[in-house]
Amino acid sequence: MRLKPDYNIESIYDIDTKELKNKGIKGIFFDLDSTVMKSKSGEFTQKTKEFLDELSKDFKIAIISNNYNKTYIEKVCSACTIKVYPEAKKPETEIMKSALEDLELNPSETAMVGDRPLTDILAGKRAGMVTILVDSISKHEEHKIVRFVRWLERLSIKK
Repeated sequence: MRLKPDYNIESIYDIDTKELKNKGIKGIFFDLDSTVMKSKSGEFTQKTKEFLDELSKDFKIAIISNNYNKTYIEKVCSACTIKVYPEAKKPETEIMKSALEDLELNPSETAMVGDRPLTDILAGKRAGMVTILVDSISKHEEHKIVRFVRWLERLSIKK
């Protein structure tokens, strides 16, 4: 199935970096809101900062976001050293291809990590990347309706 991710794990912290290295993965693209930071917060937790810093030692990292709010994106950029690509319009792949070119990566050696099958995973699949679906980084704080919509969306990836 086109929306079925290559990996379906609970959080970014569960990414098996050794396995990715063994598969020849050299770059990891992350969605922003609900994947590496609480949605619309503009702030990384200390745990996430440390995780991304450690990951950056072995992989080229980028953040690919559909967010188009300039002030918000500037806040995110000031909170990290990772290149952020806003206004991606996922599941479109144009911005992702630009990021691949900037980081001198091929799609087959890059993983796309995100919390949404219909945007992040579909974009990664369309671009020819390994895809990793994670649950929202702030799932325990989300409203019930948001959790319900996420549940509905994930029905599309069930066998």
